[in-house]
Amino acid sequence: MDVDATELASHLRLTVVRLYRLLRQQDESSLTPTLGSALATVFRWGPLTLGELATRERIAPPSITNTVGKLETLGLVVRLTDAKDKRICRVEATDAGRQQIESNRTRRTAWLATRLEELDPEDLARLVAAADVLEQLTVAPPELDTEAP
Repeated sequence: MDVDATELASHLRLTVVRLYRLLRQQDESSLTPTLGSALATVFRWGPLTLGELATRERIAPPSITNTVGKLETLGLVVRLTDAKDKRICRVEATDAGRQQIESNRTRRTAWLATRLEELDPEDLARLVAAADVLEQLTVAPPELDTEAP
C-alpha cells in the first residue's frame, strides 16, 4: 500500500481538530481549551507543583501561574503548601473542579457513543482497529509518561 504520510497527516490533523471541537461543544462549562486542559491534568495527576503542571501542559511557567490563578478564582483548584517544604506550592482540583471534569467527560462520551452507534458494523470495526493505532500516536514522551506521586 502506497501512502503519502504528509497527506495522511494533514487529513488526520483536520479530522481530529474537528472532532475535538465537536466534543468541546458538549461541555457545560465555558472554560477555554487551556483552562480545561490544565484542570484535566490537575485532576488526573494532581496534586502537582506549578512547574510539574507547566511541563505536563508544555507551556511556560508564567503562563501556568496565570492559568492556575484563573482556575483558582473559578473555585476549580486550590493551592496547597507542601508539608515538607513550605516554599513549594501544589495545585489540586476542588470538588467543583472534579465534578466539572466528570460532567464534561460524561457528556462527551455520551455524545460520541451516540455517533458511534450510527455507524455500520464494518465501519465500527475499522474504527476499533484505528483507535489503537491513534492511541500509539498520543503516547507522551517517557519523561512525561509517569504515574502521579
